[in-house]
Amino acid sequence: MWPGHHKHSSVQSSFRPWLPLPRSLPLALFLLLLLGSTAAELSTSFYASSCPGLFSTVKSVVRSAISEEKRLGASILRLFFHDCFVLGCDASVLLDDTPTFRGEKTAKPNNNSLRGFEVIDQIKNAVEKACPGVVSCADILAVASRDSVVILGGPNWDVKLGRRDSGKASFSKANKDIPANPIT
Repeated sequence: MWPGHHKHSSVQSSFRPWLPLPRSLPLALFLLLLLGSTAAELSTSFYASSCPGLFSTVKSVVRSAISEEKRLGASILRLFFHDCFVLGCDASVLLDDTPTFRGEKTAKPNNNSLRGFEVIDQIKNAVEKACPGVVSCADILAVASRDSVVILGGPNWDVKLGRRDSGKASFSKANKDIPANPIT
């Protein structure tokens, strides 16, 4: 029994020992748990045993590309930004159009604007030789972005890995969500 409640009384108390929960609370808690578990999968040592040469392989290709053209460092960082801006950091910006699929590359903010795709392809080929079928393109893009900044004299940071590549892209979201280039 709680205060104000009388077992044999018809008098109802306004006191409740708990607050009613909003109907959306279980869903919110589930989503929070899901997001938390997804973030918990990312780790700086994700490929430590499955692809120990990942960082040196990526850095070598990025360093070579930047030595040929310094602007490619900024282009790779921008490519990563545009990837993350639409559906998350999932390499969806790297997906090519097919007869049944329209990717993000040709969306207005990206078309004839994003560069560095060939560098990411070179990195992926080098990583595949060292560790076939192990490293996601999303992680390659994240590491290449960091390495580009560091090689050009910017700060260094640890990149948490374990992203999964997307099998989908959103042409419409890329057109809607990415800020337009003010020069065009």
